[in-house]
Amino acid sequence: MSEHIRKHIPFAGLMGIEVVSATKERIEARLLVRPDLCNPLKGLHGGAAMSLADTLGAMGASLNLPDGANGTTTLESKTNFIGAAREGEIVLAVCTPLHIGRRTSVWQTKITSEAGKTVALVTQTQMVL
Repeated sequence: MSEHIRKHIPFAGLMGIEVVSATKERIEARLLVRPDLCNPLKGLHGGAAMSLADTLGAMGASLNLPDGANGTTTLESKTNFIGAAREGEIVLAVCTPLHIGRRTSVWQTKITSEAGKTVALVTQTQMVL
């Protein structure tokens, strides 16, 4: 699964996103908080958290594209940063649909530490191309 993602979304490979499972209703992934993904306080950089969520939302939208669609793109994304994930930790991300329509879909990704502490909650809208 992760090799397929790395081939189609090279940035996901660069980040080190490991897709654990992917269905039309739920995408799960893991990410090691490496030093190059951290802010100066040695916590997961907000942009890295947002990129993880954006990747999973795009995957979910792609899995649900209607016949004849060419792809998907992010229209809007909102992130609530709730807690920190420290360098060396692994974060878990679970992305589920809130809405799947003909022209748009809305996805929510919850990012947690392995201990279950919430790191971020991201809601995004994907447009069908």
